[in-house]
Amino acid sequence: MTAPVVTRFAPSPTGFLHIGGGRTALFNWLYARKHGGKMLLRIEDTDRARSTPEAIDAILDGLTWLGIEWDDDVVYQFSRVARHREIAEQLLAEGKAYRCYATSEELSQMREKARAEGRAKLYDGRWRDRDPSEAPPDVKPTIRLKAPLTGETVIEDQVQGRIVWQNENLDDLVLLRGDGTPTYMLAVVVDDHDMGVTHIIRGDDHLINAARQKQIYDTLGWAVPIMAHIPLIHGPDGSKLSKRHGALGVDAYRAMGYLPAALRNYLVRLGWSHGDQEIFSTQEMIEAFDLPAIGRSAARFDFAKLENLNGHYIRNCDDHALMRLFENALDYVPRGADLKPKLNDVTRAQLLRAMPGLKERAKTLIELIEGARFIFADRPLTIEAKAAALLTPETRALIGRLRADLESVTSWTAETTEAAMRTFAEQNNLKLGAIAQPLRIALTGRTTSPGIFDVLATLGKETCLARLRDQSSP
Repeated sequence: MTAPVVTRFAPSPTGFLHIGGGRTALFNWLYARKHGGKMLLRIEDTDRARSTPEAIDAILDGLTWLGIEWDDDVVYQFSRVARHREIAEQLLAEGKAYRCYATSEELSQMREKARAEGRAKLYDGRWRDRDPSEAPPDVKPTIRLKAPLTGETVIEDQVQGRIVWQNENLDDLVLLRGDGTPTYMLAVVVDDHDMGVTHIIRGDDHLINAARQKQIYDTLGWAVPIMAHIPLIHGPDGSKLSKRHGALGVDAYRAMGYLPAALRNYLVRLGWSHGDQEIFSTQEMIEAFDLPAIGRSAARFDFAKLENLNGHYIRNCDDHALMRLFENALDYVPRGADLKPKLNDVTRAQLLRAMPGLKERAKTLIELIEGARFIFADRPLTIEAKAAALLTPETRALIGRLRADLESVTSWTAETTEAAMRTFAEQNNLKLGAIAQPLRIALTGRTTSPGIFDVLATLGKETCLARLRDQSSP
C-alpha cells in the first residue's frame, strides 16, 4: 500500500508572501488535494535576525485570502532546533560526520583558491580524517557531513527530469555551525522526514539544494521524497521578475482589486497547462493538475492577462457574492475607506440594483468601486473637469426641462424612465444621445457610467430629481 501524499509549503518569514511563493503553495495544495493527501505548512524561521511576527502574519493572511488551506498545525522550524542538533550528533557518533576546525580565514583562502582553479568544490576536506587532538583550542568547530567523494548524486525530478551531480564537485556541507545552530540544509531534511513529506514541490532555485539534501537523506538511510522543481516566474520581457513586472506580495494583488479565485486561476496557468483550457474552477484545477504537465522553462508574468481574467471572474460572479467582495475590499484597496461609512440599507440596495451594469465595465474591484461612486456621492456632486466642460448654459436648461418631464413618471424603473426620455427627445426633435450625456453628468458627475436608464433606476426618483435640480438652470 502506498503512503498517502504529503506535500509542504515552507516559506521563510522575512517579508510578504511573494507571488511566486503563492504559486508554489497553490501547486502543493492542488497536488495534495488531487491525491486525497495533506499539505502542511512550515515556517522556516531559523534566521532569527530576519524573521518577524509581521512577516509570519502576512504569509498566513496571504494564504488564507488566496483560499489555500493547510492541514494540521503550523510547524515552526526554530522550535525543532534540539531535534536538528540530535541528528547532527548522531551522524557524528556514527562516523558519518566530523568536526571541522577550519578558521574563517582558512575558509576564505580555500574559496579563493578553488575559484582561481575553476573548481566547484570550495572546501578541501582538511579536517575530514584529521585527529581532533590537533584541533586549535580557540576555534569552535562546525559539524560537516562526510559526503561521498566519488560516484554520482542523482535526482529523478518530476519536472526537470533526471539530474546528475558528480560527487567530487560537492562539498562536505556544514550541518551544525560553530555556535551550535543547525544549517538550513540539515533542518529541512530532518523536518521533511519527521513530517512525513512524500513530495517536495518548490522553485528550481532549490535544485542545487536537492543534491546536498539527498546526500543527507542517503547518509541517514531515509527515503528521499519525490521532488519537483518548478521554473521561476519571469517578467513579460523574459528577465527576472522585478517589482515593475509584478514581483509583489499577494497582499499587493488584493489591494489592486484582484479576486482570489481569479489570481488562483492565473497562477495555476503560470507554467502548467491543460490543453487550451484557460478558465478553471477550483475543482477542475484539483482534478486536472499533475506535475509532469509543468513546463521546464520560466513562465512569463502578464498583467494584461491577469486583468482580463479578473474581469471574467467579476462578470461571472453572483451579484450578492460580489457585494460581499465589494464591501470587504473597502478595508484594503486605495480610496475605499471613505465609502465604508456610507454603506447602509439604502445604498446597499442601490448597489445591488446597479451591480449587473457595474460589473460589465470593471476588470478589478477598484474599478468596480470607482464605477459605483455615483451611488455614494454627496450633493451637490463634484463634477469631473471633462464633464464640467459639457455643462453649458444650454445643457443646464435642457436638464431643467427634462427634470420637469421626469417628475411626472410614477412607477420609477429603467423602462418607464427610458420611455419618458424617448418621448421628450421626440417632442424636442433631439437624438437620445444628446439628452443622455448631460443627464449622465448631472446624475454621476462623470462622462462614463453604467447605462443611463440603469443609473436612473439605481438611484431612484427622489435622488435623481434632486441631483438634476442641482445642475439645471430654470
